[in-house]
Amino acid sequence: MKNEFVLAFNEVLEEKQLPKEVILKAIESAMVSAYRKSVNASTAQHVEALVDPETGKVTISAEKEVVEEVQDDRTEVALEVALKVNPEAELGSMVVVETTPKDFGRVAAQTARQVIQQRIRDAERQSQLTHYQKQMGEIISGIIQAINSQGLTVGLEMRAEGTMMKKDMIPGERFRIHDRVRCLVSEIKDTPRGPQIFLSRTHRDFLRRLLENEVPEIYHGVVEIRSISREPGERAKVAVAATQSGIDPVGACVGIRGVRIQAIVRELHDEKIDVIEWNADPAIFISKAISPARVVGVYLNDDQMSGKTATVVVPEDQLSLAIGRDGQNARLAAKLTSWRIDIKSITEAASDVLYRLQNNPDLVVMAEKEQPNYAIIEGLLARKAEGRPINPEDYEKLSTFIDRVEKFSSNYGKVEEAPVSKISDDEVHMRAELAPELFTLRVLATDLESRLAELLDEAGFHTVGDLSIALKFRPDSILKLQGIGPKAMADIAAIVASNLQKYMPATIEEAEQPIVTEPAAMEGPVLAVQAEDQIDPAEALTFDSAMEMEPMSVASERGKGAEIKVAPQEESIEEDISFEDIFTLKPELLDPMRVHEDVDDESDDSLSAADKKKKKRKNQTIEFDPEANLVIKHKKHKRSGGGEWDWDV
Repeated sequence: MKNEFVLAFNEVLEEKQLPKEVILKAIESAMVSAYRKSVNASTAQHVEALVDPETGKVTISAEKEVVEEVQDDRTEVALEVALKVNPEAELGSMVVVETTPKDFGRVAAQTARQVIQQRIRDAERQSQLTHYQKQMGEIISGIIQAINSQGLTVGLEMRAEGTMMKKDMIPGERFRIHDRVRCLVSEIKDTPRGPQIFLSRTHRDFLRRLLENEVPEIYHGVVEIRSISREPGERAKVAVAATQSGIDPVGACVGIRGVRIQAIVRELHDEKIDVIEWNADPAIFISKAISPARVVGVYLNDDQMSGKTATVVVPEDQLSLAIGRDGQNARLAAKLTSWRIDIKSITEAASDVLYRLQNNPDLVVMAEKEQPNYAIIEGLLARKAEGRPINPEDYEKLSTFIDRVEKFSSNYGKVEEAPVSKISDDEVHMRAELAPELFTLRVLATDLESRLAELLDEAGFHTVGDLSIALKFRPDSILKLQGIGPKAMADIAAIVASNLQKYMPATIEEAEQPIVTEPAAMEGPVLAVQAEDQIDPAEALTFDSAMEMEPMSVASERGKGAEIKVAPQEESIEEDISFEDIFTLKPELLDPMRVHEDVDDESDDSLSAADKKKKKRKNQTIEFDPEANLVIKHKKHKRSGGGEWDWDV
């Protein structure tokens, strides 16, 4: 049967939830204090206490001096007694001997009780501090014990108490005593009276932990939370991104029919939550962060002096929605993206752009290009100021005007030259020979069509110099761009040629000197090319295409200024000609409206099979439509009842 000490010891362990060693150490320390109090021993004397956890017996040992005759038994011990403890003891040495008193007395017992309570309390506080430091930033659950004007007192595990201030409570929430509440451990302070635990329900990490608990994809790392901005009780925005392909991060957070997000909304006292997909492109990310408003354009200005500023242009009817109530939507978007966001309507942005064009000296080139559009833009702005309606086409003109100027402004002075190590020696040589003005003249500032200029600028061809080098040595890099065909290539080549003529007239005149000898008396077109090592890429394509035609007679010679003559042949275009070869043919070789004489191939048995096929092609013509970017084949059929012809396309 267990004695009273063991029963009391187990009860303390269960109540305080402390390790057994901690309680034993507290009791031993209390016994030492009780011994010193009982015998009035010096604090300099070494005293030890040992408690048997099975029986509760306490043994106290004290360090004493070995003497022949004991005068003070508190600090001295006889030699014969010391030899029993330590056979090597001698006079004047110090030994530790048992000195357990027979009765501590009431005062000593009271002292032991107080010391035990204090030591257990200290151990309990230290255990609480260690436990909740590990819970820092995590969600815990507690029961409200008290409510006052300052906030709440929440009872937690391990007999700890947490404090939730008014500022850490969601506005509009009402609690009662004994209600269970979930909150985030936001701060812990170690004070003489024990650890002070501060709780919060307004911290943005509270929303982060709720999402981790409700969305398994976030907990397992398949979906990441990149950024959170929150105004407690009102609205929150969360940017999420998938770490694996094929995962919809927004759908994973929302859940089927919004089950997952609705559970979080209820926990946050009906706080609205916008979940958006994070994007590495700041413009796209900001455009999504402004949701639910529809955005026309986002223009970034990363200036070291003024900081990162994004100008967001929205339609007139979306302006109030983009700003939000009291600017809430714009504030949350700015916090979420870490960009300063300036929201403008289309007319307001157009007015600002027009003013900058007229007053900013850095935009002189763009201002000259946009000069013909001033009257149109000013007229539309005047109509809006007078309150007259503006149709969607006019809004499209304004947005296109804003987009052109803003893109030019954001890229002004930021042209990056291609690394010399990644280009050929011929390109380096040509870059050195071209005029420096060509590498400062932006493609957006030329007379090239706006669509093509923006497409080239986005592809990395920022200046006319870069474009001319690419057109000379890498034409495929331009032709492969989406939306650029033969007609667009011709327009680009014309713009490059006009600027080369403007800034390098002498060089152009020398380059245009003919190196063609007098052609022989021979019918048909003459293709003049340079020597084999100087063939221009565009001319080489034409030459190759001409070589595929049949029949032809070629008179060539080795050396500079070689001459190639092609005999005329009406049937030189084969029926199975490839699509790429269509663009390389000389225009004069294609006569789309050629009409051949009526020959009935099938009825004439005197013709051979080759002649029938040859004459059958006379009833067909091939035409290239540059506007539609299509190759059209016309075929003529003879009506059964008469001599007229029908054309099929």
